[in-house]
Amino acid sequence: MAHYLVTGAAGFIGARTSTMLLEQGHTVVGIDNINDAYDPRIKEYRLRKLQSSQGFKFHKDDISEKSVIDLFKHEKFDGVINLAARAGVRFSVDNPWAFLESNVTGTLNMLEVCRQFGCKKFILASTSSIYGENPEYPTPETASSSEPLQPYAASKKGAEALAHSYHHLYDIDVTVVRYFTVYGPAGRPDLAIFRFVKWMIEGEPIRVNGDGTQSRGFTYVDDIARGTIAALKPLGYEIINLGGHEVITINGLVELVEELTGKKANVQYGPPNLADMHMNQANVTKARELLGWNPQVKLAEGIKNLIDWYYAEREWAKDILMP
Repeated sequence: MAHYLVTGAAGFIGARTSTMLLEQGHTVVGIDNINDAYDPRIKEYRLRKLQSSQGFKFHKDDISEKSVIDLFKHEKFDGVINLAARAGVRFSVDNPWAFLESNVTGTLNMLEVCRQFGCKKFILASTSSIYGENPEYPTPETASSSEPLQPYAASKKGAEALAHSYHHLYDIDVTVVRYFTVYGPAGRPDLAIFRFVKWMIEGEPIRVNGDGTQSRGFTYVDDIARGTIAALKPLGYEIINLGGHEVITINGLVELVEELTGKKANVQYGPPNLADMHMNQANVTKARELLGWNPQVKLAEGIKNLIDWYYAEREWAKDILMP
């Protein structure tokens, strides 16, 4: 069995990926600074579940601090899975410095962990937002990623470029996984599906930016975690999309959540946000060919899982702050 470092271990994707690795019999060292980019209570909830698992060790630290490199000088990692990040296209417009520190400097520090301590596999979580405005749909990895629309995507582009330089200089095997709009139980409360489920169950207005005709290829968190783990295989340097197989408009998403909750939405439309892409849809041919990966969880099934989770945790989840 292998030994992995997972950054952002209390995050949405980090926690699920760590859990799957532990279930497979691996050992995991997690690091997360439990910041307040969104309500820390949901991060603490995920972390408590991980800390009850055998084979998991945790550091509450910030990967953007250079000093964290030395935390791992006595570890022999088979792979570093860098999932820690400031995420969110809109928030990056308000505070681009935080995104640069976490996503670029943090990535640099984790690449240094690999270089200094002999780890030869590095996974970098990137984003579909990197493709900018009006790429080809479904979007392949060869689409231009040089015209980001906001600092979040720009910071991920910087992280990808850094990772490539370490691959070239130090022969570190790097796989960049570009995620497309992830959702599921215990998800990020700043993302649409979580917000719509909570608002609808609690009888609050559904706030939509724009007219709701924008669309997304939503991807269930278990599919994302499976693809991330599959990407630990030796590949040299590869960029691979991981995205859902069902594209839906925001208006269609509201209707689906209405159907699954049995509740009626009170939708309030606001002005569109310039940081948002109008559409995303992944071409996952490369993931299928290199990783043997396909998204498996259908959108209605995944949202039902989130709704069931919310009801099970409603006593505290109803108080989660919505950014």
